[in-house]
Amino acid sequence: DQLRLLTCGSVDDGKSTLIGRLLHDTKLVYEDHLEALRRDSERHGKAGKGEVDYALLCDGLKSEREQGITIDVAYRYFSTARRTFIVADCPGHEQYTRNMATGASTCNLAVILIDARHGVITQTKRHSFIVSLLGIKHVLVAVNKMDLVDYDEAVFAGIRRDYIEFAAKLDLGDIRFVPISALRGDNITTQSAAMPWYTGPAVLEQLESVHVASDRNLVDFRFPVQTVIRPDTTFRGYAGSIAAGTVRPGQEVMVLPSRVRTRVERVVTYDGELDEAFAPQAVTLTLADEVDASRGDVIVHPNNQPHVASEFEAMLVWMHPAPLRRGQQVQVRTAAGSVPGTVTSLRYRIDVNTLHRNEADTLGLNEIGRVRVSCVRPLVLDGYDRSRATGSFILVDRASCATLGAGMVREVGVAAGERAPATAAGTSLVSAEQRRALLGQRGGVVWLTGLPMAGKSLVAAELEQRLIESGHAATILDGSRVRADLSRDLGFSPEDRGEQARRLAAVGALMADAGLLVIVASASPYHSARAAAAEHVGAERFCEVHCSAPLDWCEAHDDRGIYARARAGELQNFTGISAPYEPPEQADLELPTHELEPAVAAQAVYRRMAERGWF
Repeated sequence: DQLRLLTCGSVDDGKSTLIGRLLHDTKLVYEDHLEALRRDSERHGKAGKGEVDYALLCDGLKSEREQGITIDVAYRYFSTARRTFIVADCPGHEQYTRNMATGASTCNLAVILIDARHGVITQTKRHSFIVSLLGIKHVLVAVNKMDLVDYDEAVFAGIRRDYIEFAAKLDLGDIRFVPISALRGDNITTQSAAMPWYTGPAVLEQLESVHVASDRNLVDFRFPVQTVIRPDTTFRGYAGSIAAGTVRPGQEVMVLPSRVRTRVERVVTYDGELDEAFAPQAVTLTLADEVDASRGDVIVHPNNQPHVASEFEAMLVWMHPAPLRRGQQVQVRTAAGSVPGTVTSLRYRIDVNTLHRNEADTLGLNEIGRVRVSCVRPLVLDGYDRSRATGSFILVDRASCATLGAGMVREVGVAAGERAPATAAGTSLVSAEQRRALLGQRGGVVWLTGLPMAGKSLVAAELEQRLIESGHAATILDGSRVRADLSRDLGFSPEDRGEQARRLAAVGALMADAGLLVIVASASPYHSARAAAAEHVGAERFCEVHCSAPLDWCEAHDDRGIYARARAGELQNFTGISAPYEPPEQADLELPTHELEPAVAAQAVYRRMAERGWF
């Protein structure tokens, strides 16, 4: 049995000392290493004159020893008769939070150290939040340096109470507490006589006994293909590590994203064939049929499928000195592959002290926020709480290949804020993700508003042609044509104009649900009506474009004579003459159509649609 754990907490809380003491007290430090440790303690030790500084067993970098801090994650391995351990010693400084998140990403348990003199502080909260975010279910809170507070039970009880109050806001299922002195060895491997009031198990006993086997997801089979093994014409195998679930020969499986079905013929390993394999084993699957599967594809059970989507929302830990900005172009790397993408929006940033969600335009180094990411091709994704391997990703700079951030998928596709499709009631077996994969685009509505004769229809026609020529499915929903049919019962009162906008939005949303790019050309003069239309369609699928030609220009270019009729009183409630026009306060795009050729204006809209990640 193996346990992967990390130690985290604030600076000088004793993380490295705890690990060093564990290694020493379990007799896992060789004599020559121990002698070298004594010599190093004389030169670099912080434990006091004549004392052995066990932290030096983990802090091996020169700068770490000089400063007496942990800078990078250090891994140590040891075992007892009951269990094998892989320990990640993580830094405590706020500026190294990204290192802590990296160390925690593969762990089953977190040991959070708290200095008994200082109690629960900001860095304790930050690390606890990241532990919760990364789905670590087991937490051991070690209240260290009890010897410096005279082993006072009241101090331990107060810290325990404060931490439980904060942790109630987090998703931490199994929390245990133990008072320790890592330097003196109290309650590390055996119970301490200095704290008779504590009757629970020591740290090592808790690490040996915590049950983590049931934390694995053995239900949802996920097998990302890493490589195809074909040594000769008689063997074709698909190699990789099982991310979740189990697999047996004879089981029906599906290859995503192609959705080709076949059966598992054999489960092959270096040591021979298996009757069953489970996460996280590394195996090679041979399939009954010749299917086109390669690196980046994922093999799953047909009746238990992940999402196949090009857009998702995630919690992101930003790891780069340059801040994240909206619209940033990145490379999205998951267990299933790597595709170009865009961070289309930053929904909020987390204040780790209060866990409040604050509006933000950027994420700085070590900050955490919720983002929406749009990719140029669909990815196979799960929610992180369902499968760590297929629910996690990193963002990489396309030019420098530097790691920008690490993310945990929270919602995919329709769940990621999109309006539920009309087919969600069960009238269609085709999902939005399938339509998106087929069409290579995400449905949306471009709403062209402006005065009569401002050039809305001309821009709409040029935009439709540009989209079709580029291989996109698009159509125009013209306000005049809808009035002649669907809205022929409506007049031009403010109420009727609001209803006209509602009908246009409803039809446009249905078309967008089918995956089409819809271009609405309508004066829609009232701000409230356009806002209602945006809400109906969904903010992420709605793009408001203001054709801002002024009234005198529109009237001068009126080749139909409608302005003359309006001034003569023949047309009532005419926008711009006898009825107001309320220009958008903050349109997604403003087009001075009195200065631009329709084709140029259409190209500007096309670029904005691409920036929004619609295709």
